[in-house]
Amino acid sequence: MPNIVNTSMSALLGLLGGTGALLLVGCKSMPTLEQQEQLVQAGNLVLDQITSRAVVNAWGGPPFYQSEFAYFFVMPDLSIIPRSRVATGEVPKGWRGGVHAAEGVYFAYPDRGWLLVFLDERLVYREKLQPHELRALTNGWAYEARFKTKVEDISRP
Repeated sequence: MPNIVNTSMSALLGLLGGTGALLLVGCKSMPTLEQQEQLVQAGNLVLDQITSRAVVNAWGGPPFYQSEFAYFFVMPDLSIIPRSRVATGEVPKGWRGGVHAAEGVYFAYPDRGWLLVFLDERLVYREKLQPHELRALTNGWAYEARFKTKVEDISRP
């Protein structure tokens, strides 16, 4: 019996070790802040490779900003789409059922035509929008803000 347990444990450890090595090889390192700023200046908004700080350093503070607890559709390629960017009652094409919930930070840059969404300081969603679309979005944020209570502001981390 001890040989079976040892053999099983060895096989399991070997499998986990191989999986860990694949994960390490597959992980991308985060570019330096300077490199991120260069990407932003060049208009190369690479998901999971740019922080909100790099965007602010390169483009200045966003004219419109929203921070809220939100739901996100997780796509098969592991990209995410904010629920707010999908029509009510609809799901994104190709979605398989993954959902993530977290505090999302939304930056709107109407002069550049970009809506950027960050989770844990990393750019996770970007969408090129027309000025009137961004204006409608930011007007919605302003409308919602009128109904927030002080309790909601205090409860934020």
